Amino acid sequence: MIFEVGQSYNGFKLVEEKEIKEINSIGRVFQHDKSGARLLYIQNDDDNKVFSITFRTPPTDSTGLPHILEHAVLCGSRKFPAKDPFVELAKGSLNTFLNAMTFSDKTMYPIASRNNKDFINLMDVYLDAVFYPNIYKKPEILMQEGWHYEVETPEDEIIYKGVVYNEMKGAFSSPEQVLFRKMQESLFPDTTYQYDSGGDPEIIPELTQDKFEEFHKKLYHPSNSYIYLYGNGDILEHLKFINEQYLKDFDKIEVDSQISLQAPYQEPKTSVVEYSISANEKEENKTFLSMNFVVGKSTNPELHMAFDILTYLLLETPAAPLKKALLEADLGKDVFGSYDHSIYQPVVSVIVKNSNQEKKDKFKDVVRNTLQQLVDKGIDKKLIEAAINIHEFRLREADYGRYPKGLIYCMKSMESWLYDENPMIHLGYENTLQKIKTALTTNYFEELIEESLLNNQHQSLLIVKPKKGLAQEKEEEVKKKLRDYKAKLSKEELLKLVEGTSALKSYQEEANDPQDLERIPLLALEDIDKEAEKLPLIEKSEADIPVLLHSMFTNEIVYMNLLFDASVVPQQLIPYASLLSFVLGKVSTEKYNYEDLSNEINIYTGGVDFRVEAYSLKDDDGEYFPKLMVRSSALVKQIPKLFELLGELLGNTRYNEAKRLKEIIRETKSRLEMNIMQDGHIVAARRVTSYFSPIGYYKELCTGIDFYEFIAGLEEDLDNRLEEIQDNLAKVAKILFNKSNMMVSLTIEEKDYDKFKTSFDSLLKELGDEKLDKQSYKFKLTAKNEGLLTSSKVQYVAKAYNFNELGYRYTGHLQVAKTIISLNYLWNKVRVSGGAYGAMAGFSRNGNLYFTSYRDPNLDKTLKVYDDAYSYLDAFSANDREMTKYIIGTISKMDAPLTPSMKGQEATARYISKISQEDSQRERDEVLNTKPEDINNLAKLIKDVMSQNYLCVLGNEGRLKASKDIFESLVDIFK
Repeated sequence: MIFEVGQSYNGFKLVEEKEIKEINSIGRVFQHDKSGARLLYIQNDDDNKVFSITFRTPPTDSTGLPHILEHAVLCGSRKFPAKDPFVELAKGSLNTFLNAMTFSDKTMYPIASRNNKDFINLMDVYLDAVFYPNIYKKPEILMQEGWHYEVETPEDEIIYKGVVYNEMKGAFSSPEQVLFRKMQESLFPDTTYQYDSGGDPEIIPELTQDKFEEFHKKLYHPSNSYIYLYGNGDILEHLKFINEQYLKDFDKIEVDSQISLQAPYQEPKTSVVEYSISANEKEENKTFLSMNFVVGKSTNPELHMAFDILTYLLLETPAAPLKKALLEADLGKDVFGSYDHSIYQPVVSVIVKNSNQEKKDKFKDVVRNTLQQLVDKGIDKKLIEAAINIHEFRLREADYGRYPKGLIYCMKSMESWLYDENPMIHLGYENTLQKIKTALTTNYFEELIEESLLNNQHQSLLIVKPKKGLAQEKEEEVKKKLRDYKAKLSKEELLKLVEGTSALKSYQEEANDPQDLERIPLLALEDIDKEAEKLPLIEKSEADIPVLLHSMFTNEIVYMNLLFDASVVPQQLIPYASLLSFVLGKVSTEKYNYEDLSNEINIYTGGVDFRVEAYSLKDDDGEYFPKLMVRSSALVKQIPKLFELLGELLGNTRYNEAKRLKEIIRETKSRLEMNIMQDGHIVAARRVTSYFSPIGYYKELCTGIDFYEFIAGLEEDLDNRLEEIQDNLAKVAKILFNKSNMMVSLTIEEKDYDKFKTSFDSLLKELGDEKLDKQSYKFKLTAKNEGLLTSSKVQYVAKAYNFNELGYRYTGHLQVAKTIISLNYLWNKVRVSGGAYGAMAGFSRNGNLYFTSYRDPNLDKTLKVYDDAYSYLDAFSANDREMTKYIIGTISKMDAPLTPSMKGQEATARYISKISQEDSQRERDEVLNTKPEDINNLAKLIKDVMSQNYLCVLGNEGRLKASKDIFESLVDIFK
C-alpha cells in the first residue's frame, strides 16, 4: 500500500515517511488527530513484531514514583481486572519479550511476539493497563508494589515492606549501583536528573496514594505518549485497533512534562558519598573515583555516536590509552568507562575502582594530562580505525542476543523523540558514520576531546568510599524511626495499621475471580506449532577434526566457535583454564604487542572472546564435557585474517608479561565482585548446585565463589606468585590448544564453506598435536549449606538437589511445572506476599533442580515456601483453559527466537549433550500434552528434592548471623 504524507489513516495523520536503508526498513511518523498521541511505525520483514508505549515521566523527588507506577499499572485494569495480568501473560502467551522499564526520565512498556493474534492480545492488555489501571480502586496495589507499614499485631514492631522498596534496597547494596545513581545527582542539581526515578529506600516511604494517583492522571495521557510499532505486521490493522479501542476516547491536552537543561557549571564540583562494607572487610583500596562530563545533547546524532566510539577507544579496549595511563599510575585495580546517552544531556564517565580517596588529585591530573597528550601528539590512527570498525560491525550485524532488535531500535528512537526531535535520527546511521570516519585522516577525536572534555567545566568528581557497618547503621536508623513513629500513634491509629496489613494480606491471598481471568485473551493450542524446531547441523571433518556446519543466511558474516576439550587439564589447574579465558587477547603474542593485537582484532573481525563452558550428558550431571570455547565472528571475506589472528592467540601468546598479568588479575577480581553483588540469585544457585553435582562443582571452580576466591588469593600475593601464574597459564594453554582436542562449530552459508576450508590449515599449524589423556576428576561433594556474608541489605536464597539421584527422570511435564511454580506459587508467596523482587525455579534434563530468590527481605520464610511447594503441586487443579495457558507460556520460552549465532551455539550444545531431534520432539509432545494430574504427580519429586536440605544464602551479614542455626558455616565473601 502507498501512504501519503498529510493523509489520515484510522485516526492517525502521516507526518513523515522515510526509508531507513541501514536497518532495511520504512519509518513512518504519525500523529493521532484526536488525542495527540505520537506513533512511530518501523516496517520491515522481521516477524518478531514489537510494540511499546512510552510516557515522559520526569520525577520531582526520589520516592521512586515512576518506578512504582510502572509496576502498579500492570496489576489489573478496566478490561482486565485480575490482580496481575502481567503474570497471566507471562504464563500464557507466546511473547518473545514482555516487560516494563523505568528510565531516568521515561517509562517504557514493550512487548514482542511472532504471532499476530498474540501480538494484538498483548497490545490490548498493555494499553488498557496504562490508561485504565486499578490503582484508583485498590490502594493495596501501591502498598504491595511500592511500600507500606507492615504490622500484624499491636505488639509487633512496624517494618517497611514492598516490592520496589526491597528491589531498591538491593540496588543500593551494590557500590557500582550507588556510583551510577549518584553520578546524575552530582551533575544535574537543578533538573529532574537530580532525583532517582527508581527510588531511594530512605525516601520511598514518603510516597502517598494522592501523589501516586496525581502523577498517573497528569502523565499517563495519550498526549504525553510515544507509541512504537515494528516488524512485518499489518499497519492499518494495528492503527485501527489502537484508535478504536483506546485513543478515540481521549482529547488532546497540554501536558507539562518537558525536560529542562542543566545550566553548565562554571567550575567542576566534587561529591563524596558512602557505601556499606561488611564488618570484616578492609576499607583500604575500596574507594571509587569517577570523573563525569556532561557532553552535549542526545539529540545530536554525530556527537552521540562519536562519544560511543571515543569512550570505547579511551577506556574499554585493551589498547585504551586512558585506561592504560590510569593503571600505570597505580591509582586503582580496575578502570572502566561509561557513556550514558539515555538522558537529554549525556554523561561520559571515567571510573577507577579499588582506589583510595587521597588519590583523587592524582586521578584528576592523570586524566587531564593523558587527554592533553592525546590532543597534542594525536591518537594512534590504528586505534581509531579499530574502534570505528568494531562499532560499525556491530551496527550492521544488529545481533542483540535475546533482546529483540526492534526493541533496541525503539530505545534508540526515544533518545531523540522524547526531547521533541525526529525519532529516526539514530536509526539511519550511515551519514553520521561517514562523518566520524574522517577521524582516520583528521584530528576529529582530538578536537572532540579538547572541546568536550578538557575545556568543559560541566563536570564532577564523584568519590564513593566504603564505610564499615553502614548498612547496619542505616537499618538501626530505620528501626528507630519506626519505633518512634509507633510510639506516637494512638491506639486507634495503630489498629488501623494492623487492619491495613491484614487487608493487604487478604487482598494478596484472595484468588482471582475465574471470570476476570477469562477476560485476559488466550491463544488456543492449535495456534502452536506441534513440531520442535530443527536446528541446522551437518557433520563434517577437516584434517580429522570434527566440524559442525550450521548452514543459514548470515548476511556475509561467519560465526566460528572453536571448542577445546578441557577435561585434559589436571584437576589442580582447572581454575587456571578459566583464568586463561580472561587473559587471552589481553596480553602480547610473538607477532603483536597487546595494544596492536587488540587493534587487529577490532579492525578485521567482529570480536574474539573466550569462556570455559561445561555440557552435561542429557540425563546425567555426573558425565559432562568441559570445554574452553573460542568464540569469533568476521565478515566472510576476512576469514583468512581471522585464522591468522586465532593462530597467533592460541599458539603464540606470551604469558610472561608480569605487569600486564597483574592488571588483568586485578581487573578480573573487580568484575567478579560486581557480578556477585548484582547477580546474587545466580551465585547462590550455582553454589548450592556445587554441593551435590559434579558438573555444578566444575562450573563453581570456573565461574563461582570458588573461582573468585582463587583469583582473590592470587591477587593478594601477586608478586610472590607471578612465576607460578605464568608457568601454569603456559602449561594449561599448551595442553588445551591441540589438534587432537578440538571441535569447530561454524555458522555460515554452505556456499561459503570452502572459504573456511582453504584457510583452516593456517590455524592448525599453530596448534600442538600430542596425544592427550582425559583426566578423571574427583570432587568432594558435600552439603556445605553456607551463609555467604556480604553488606547487602537483602538476601538471595537458594535450595537445590538432583532428582535423578532420587530415582526420578526428566520429562517435559517438568517445564510446565516450572512455569506454574515460578509464575504462580513462588511469585505469590515470595514476591507478592514476601516482598522480594523475584523468585524462580530451574529444572534441567540432567536432573539438577533449584529454587532461588532475588533481592529478598526474608530468609527462613522463603526456605519454608520452598519446602511447602510440593503441597501446592499436590493440590494443584486447573481447567482446560488454565492448563492451555501454562502450556502456551512454557512453549513461549522454548521457542524464543534465536539469531544465527545463537542457533549455531544451541545446535552445538545439543550435539555435545547428545540431545537428539527425537528428544526435543518428545519433550515438546510431553509439554503439549501435560494434564493437571501430571503436575500432581511431580509433588513427590519436589518434596524429596527439598527434603535433602541443600541450601545456600547470600545476603546481609546481620540477617544471616541471626539465622546461623540454618547453616553449616558462615563465610565472609569479601576481605
